[in-house]
Amino acid sequence: RRHIITTAVEHPAVLNVAKDMERRGWEVDVLDVDEQGRLDLAEGRRQLDAMTDAPVPEDPAPAAETSESPRTITGTAGGVFDPNFLKKVDRFSAWLRAQPNVVFVNSLPTLIKRLNEAGFPVGGTGASVSMISHTQGWLHCDIPGTDASGVVKSLMDVLHAEFIQEKMPNRVRITTSCCQINCGGQGDIAVNEQYTKPPRINHDLVANVCERPAVVARCPVAAIRPAMVNGKPSLEVDERKCVACGACYPPCPPMQINGKEETRIAIWVGGKHSNARSKPTFHKLAVANLPNNPPHWPEVSEIVRRIVQTYKKDAKHWERMGEWIERIGWNRFFDKTGLAFTKHHLDTWTGARKTMNMSAHVHF
Repeated sequence: RRHIITTAVEHPAVLNVAKDMERRGWEVDVLDVDEQGRLDLAEGRRQLDAMTDAPVPEDPAPAAETSESPRTITGTAGGVFDPNFLKKVDRFSAWLRAQPNVVFVNSLPTLIKRLNEAGFPVGGTGASVSMISHTQGWLHCDIPGTDASGVVKSLMDVLHAEFIQEKMPNRVRITTSCCQINCGGQGDIAVNEQYTKPPRINHDLVANVCERPAVVARCPVAAIRPAMVNGKPSLEVDERKCVACGACYPPCPPMQINGKEETRIAIWVGGKHSNARSKPTFHKLAVANLPNNPPHWPEVSEIVRRIVQTYKKDAKHWERMGEWIERIGWNRFFDKTGLAFTKHHLDTWTGARKTMNMSAHVHF
């Protein structure tokens, strides 16, 4: 029978699953507790009598209470710590476990085994590839350049073995983002959208849709300014300054930044929120200009798999991704992973604060 028996004092995570199963046609009974917090074993017997062929054995009458009877921590007799009640629970549990037609999940390994048999992978704990954090992409976001959810599915297809077992040097946190400006986070590996060209402006719509001063203020490199185009108020972009960040697109959709030729994927490594063993760090660029190639993003998946396997093989125990890279150096990171160092790895922005570009004498 499709019958579930649970208790009213279970965690909401359990009770909500039971409610969902009830909506799917299962019969669900919730055992209540009395004023002392004890399960109503009599009601449990009635429910189980209807499920099993063998009747539930009755408990012997409890011993008479005396002045020496044990008391609970609240000072009242007969509570959840009463030995008589605990003996009843033991007898009830022993009988329940012996029933051939009752499934009793009594350990985490048993639960994991049953979930795996049902097709649900369990993992992401300890020194493994954790659950990948991601934005919603095409399904939800108003400015997506790619589908972060789809990228996650593609990555987990190749990283499944490292998700269900704890054989990495440390936890590997992976994040994905479907645009370059709103979402995402620091991760050991971050897969982010990369815009490569300035926005394409629909001048017929700008005046009706966009609040031009707000769009001008949104640009981090002052590359946007008001303009009159074909007699209509509009905006123009100084492409020499534009860094193709996409910040102008949310407040002004006619400044379209997405497109087959404009969007690529970039992979960043070494980010860390935690201050354990070393301070939090920003991730740094590892690979740029990978094809935004749905629905499986094979090029992205292969690069991430290569980085993860190299880290697994070479890092010391408990080293996070960024700590491993800092120890071996970026030159060896690129050598070991077989990734190319290109012009995209050079920080040429003159507004930088922590490179040689902050000097009044050296600019490149």
